[in-house]
Amino acid sequence: MTAVTALARYAPRYRLEIGEPEGPEWLRVDRILELDGPELTELLKRDDDASGHVSAHANALSLMSFYAGRAPAAALLLWALEGHVLDVRPHNLWVKPHDGHGLAAVAIRSADYLPGGLETLYDVVLRQHLLPLSAELHRRTRAGLRQVHGGVAAGCAMAFCAATREEEAIEPAYLLERWQTFVAKAPAGLARLGDVTQAGGKLVYLRQTCCLYYTSEAGNGTLCGSCCLTPRDERLAAYEAGRPIITV
Repeated sequence: MTAVTALARYAPRYRLEIGEPEGPEWLRVDRILELDGPELTELLKRDDDASGHVSAHANALSLMSFYAGRAPAAALLLWALEGHVLDVRPHNLWVKPHDGHGLAAVAIRSADYLPGGLETLYDVVLRQHLLPLSAELHRRTRAGLRQVHGGVAAGCAMAFCAATREEEAIEPAYLLERWQTFVAKAPAGLARLGDVTQAGGKLVYLRQTCCLYYTSEAGNGTLCGSCCLTPRDERLAAYEAGRPIITV
């Protein structure tokens, strides 16, 4: 099974478009990372327009959670499945913003593998991509780095959790072991910001930080299912029962 076939089968939500995309709606990731660059300004504005955040701080946390859960997800899942590292270095990756909240699509110039294993994955997903983005969001909005990194951890975890929820789901115990391997030595102390566990036959992520989405107009007081503001046992019970989480 090829990398692209595996991805489409086990997590179609993480399908990649192959080839350099055309059109002004596509944003190249290395330009998103530029200091005061217009591409990140555009992403923040779209998320704020769609969600109605109470502050720039909350806007940054919301953006990081959805961005980290989509842009590098293919590389994380393919590493978990095959042990190879997809070349998702920032200059090789594009994202297309959704009309509102989130990303509509991700494109890669060519679906090539990079030599190396976990350290290479840390380098291309975290050190070259999500951690510099965290630093720029912190610089622009004064959002606390621990909270922003909480969004990084939650987004990375979703690449592992989502593949247990599809029609052709991957065995949760296998992906849990792969997540634990990934997060154990991940930079920025991601292992301390939440944990993945099984509930209701699937993998779920339990955060130790809050993205503040419930404070937005779109959030309307609803806590995310993984939110640290809900006691752990209540989150697990809700996941086990398939119930929506409580509102505040």
